[in-house]
Amino acid sequence: MSGSVWAGAAVAAVTAGYALFSRRLATTVVSAPMVFTGCGIAIGPTGLGLLDLKHDAGPVLTLVEAALTLVLFTDAMSVRGRDLRLGGFLPGRLLGIGLPLTIGAGWLLAWPLLPGLTLWELALLGAVLAPTDAALGKTAVSDRRVPPLVRDGLNVESGLNDGMALPFFVVFLAALPGTMASEEGAAGVFWRALVLSTAWGLAVGGLGGWLLRRSRARGWIGGDWRQTFVLAVAVGAYAVAVAFDGSGFIAAWVAGFAFGVSLRRSGPVKARAGAPAEAPAAVDDSAGLTGHLADLLASLSFLVFGAVLLGPTLDDLDWRIVVYAVLSLTVVRMLPVALSLARTGLALPTVAYIGWFGPRGLASVVFGLLLVEEHVPGVQLLGRVIAVTVMLSILLHGMSAVVLAKRYGAWYRRAADRRPQLRENLPGDGVPGGRPPD
Repeated sequence: MSGSVWAGAAVAAVTAGYALFSRRLATTVVSAPMVFTGCGIAIGPTGLGLLDLKHDAGPVLTLVEAALTLVLFTDAMSVRGRDLRLGGFLPGRLLGIGLPLTIGAGWLLAWPLLPGLTLWELALLGAVLAPTDAALGKTAVSDRRVPPLVRDGLNVESGLNDGMALPFFVVFLAALPGTMASEEGAAGVFWRALVLSTAWGLAVGGLGGWLLRRSRARGWIGGDWRQTFVLAVAVGAYAVAVAFDGSGFIAAWVAGFAFGVSLRRSGPVKARAGAPAEAPAAVDDSAGLTGHLADLLASLSFLVFGAVLLGPTLDDLDWRIVVYAVLSLTVVRMLPVALSLARTGLALPTVAYIGWFGPRGLASVVFGLLLVEEHVPGVQLLGRVIAVTVMLSILLHGMSAVVLAKRYGAWYRRAADRRPQLRENLPGDGVPGGRPPD
């Protein structure tokens, strides 16, 4: 059999094996990204040699781009306006202040540590490593002992910052000589990748949500096909933008917003006689298939990451790369978070908890692979830095999530008992949240 067939068999075996033990592993510090990344190293060039970017670049890029497209769409689709209005100071500050500061800090710290990279290559690195991925420390944002204000804030931030980092990535890439994006110029990239892609995303997502809402109200669409329709809208938004030389990722992200808003519009369409009445706000049930597929593709992307990026990088490590990776997960994340949350009334343990749980994951991996596709001059060094940073994040954030969520939850419970008006105990509408769970 050919190598691609063996690679497919290995990927299927890893996926099936993890599925069989997924519930058991969920109670341990071993996360899905750890398992898939480790197995990726085993089947990559440094292991069995079944998967190699040189020979499998097309399928690899298609897989990770599909994963990011669906993640961007479903994350944006699930965000409600009230998430940003009620208690929105937390995600609002993390995104509006913390994200640009993170990109800038990553840019500046890379300058002395990574000689040989140009100004715009350093800027690209800052943008690539800015987005967070809540999946790498899932317990940190799902443990019920953590106050809702913090859980919801981290979830919203993680769902939005990968899309918000995209314009920085696109503009920096266009400013870098020698890339395919630079041939169009900054003005062309701004028009096609930002303005036009946003317009297509709004149009496709808004129209898709409106059509689904009306079809549901009339009882025309079945439950299974409703979920398939959502998947089609996500893919359609990406494809239309790419067809017009725009950014499919930006279009998918904006389309997710527009789709969710359109589907949740107040004033439900009057149902036909005999048709089941459905509230327009029901979004989660429609996104089931797309969300599950996004999770699967994201897991497979970590397998690809281990095989084609991390495995070869481990053979050629440099102390500067390791130091920058550690700083990226600590100083570059935690200092901007501290500055963005200044004068909010949040306690130091909360600021530290939020600052630490900024894991780097899928978006950084996809952006890194796109740098390979764009033929960025310093891609070898950039790829190694991205790979080591994501690897450390997978290990450190994955292993610390359970322990730190438990410790922070215990601190919060004691503090809330002593101070009922504790800022962390206010869900966002200004009403005390009551005694936290034991």
